[in-house]
Amino acid sequence: MDKTLSRDGTSVAYRRRGDGPPVILIGGALSSAAAEEPLAELLAPRFTVVTYDRRGRGSSGDTGPYAVRREIEDLAAVAARVGERVSLFGMLSGGALALEAHAAGLPVDLLAVYEPPYTPDPAGLLFKSRCTAELHSRLAVGDRGGAVELYLSRTGVPEATVARMRRAPLWAELEALAHTLTYDDTLLGNGTVPAERFASVTARTLVVCGGFSPDRTRETTLALAAAVPKARHRTLTGQTRDLAPQAIAPVLADFFARDVFLREAS
Repeated sequence: MDKTLSRDGTSVAYRRRGDGPPVILIGGALSSAAAEEPLAELLAPRFTVVTYDRRGRGSSGDTGPYAVRREIEDLAAVAARVGERVSLFGMLSGGALALEAHAAGLPVDLLAVYEPPYTPDPAGLLFKSRCTAELHSRLAVGDRGGAVELYLSRTGVPEATVARMRRAPLWAELEALAHTLTYDDTLLGNGTVPAERFASVTARTLVVCGGFSPDRTRETTLALAAAVPKARHRTLTGQTRDLAPQAIAPVLADFFARDVFLREAS
């Protein structure tokens, strides 16, 4: 992987492949650039695709204290390596980062997000607040496994599945990323869609949810699409939070390529 420096001196590792309009993929919680590789390979024949390790993950560095502004600066440093303007696709909390970055002034041509984990109802705010407190509490005493388990259970992973995951080699990798769960938690603020801030998002935006995802997820993505001025909503039949690269790749290719053509034609 290549590396670039963020404004605060943090080393950010990234990889680019393909040729065409630049698209940066942004992963969600407990993921590194490796998780985006299958999707990147599918998009590379038509785009210059960039994957990167968010700070505190994989081959990237970390500089405390954490701030959303610093993550935006990381993304800006990667974007500067591939072009003056880029398109973004963010998975889950990576979608929140993409939206926050553009709202903060990062030049973006096109923006697509998949199920940013905001909450659509007031009851969810109390739940989010309690989870935030519990997450910080577990990490403060060094219970990295407990922090990962909290996140997985909060996102709907069955208890039996979590127990199996604890016995798998993957668990050590998840524990190594446990501290970054507070980063994603901070990205989401109090949990609501920040409609006032996202009203400044000017890029054409595609908000996607899975057809088999919970009703509350669809409600949230619809609320998000309503908050972003140039957004449209799409539901992917048969998909859940565990999105298949083969399902989203043609949707993104169509969105990025067609909208680029329409913009250049105008």
